Amino acid sequence: MTLELTSPAFSEGQPIPRPYSCDGADISPPLAWRNVPDDAASLALIMDDPDAPRGDWVHWVIYDLPPTLSSLPADLPRQAALDSGGVQGANSWNRSGYGGPCPPRGTHRYFFKLYALDSVLNLGPGAAKAQLLQAMQGHILAEGQLMGTYQR
Repeated sequence: MTLELTSPAFSEGQPIPRPYSCDGADISPPLAWRNVPDDAASLALIMDDPDAPRGDWVHWVIYDLPPTLSSLPADLPRQAALDSGGVQGANSWNRSGYGGPCPPRGTHRYFFKLYALDSVLNLGPGAAKAQLLQAMQGHILAEGQLMGTYQR
């Protein structure tokens, strides 16, 4: 099953607006999704940049989001535990929460990947992408992605 992940701020393959980058306010973009399976126990989100000079750069990690949630607002607080449920992990800056696009040169692609899981992972705050991916193995019911670009 495929999750439909969208943003009112940008469309698939289109530039991510400046407010959501290090050149702007560096706030998280609003996201919305559909088609979460009825038997999902939690959702997880990873945003990364595979075009970074040192390889994959992780911009955002969130997990244990309630499956009843269908969106995230813009400018999500960078706190570990979210008021709407869910926990934010560590990005490549080793900080909790969102870090916007900030490529040193050229146009980079940024992938927002959403996963519906059959369990709550209970990783605790601050888990890195690799820890999340390992914990999700064998638990993914559906996934979807949204890709945006950014150039400085």
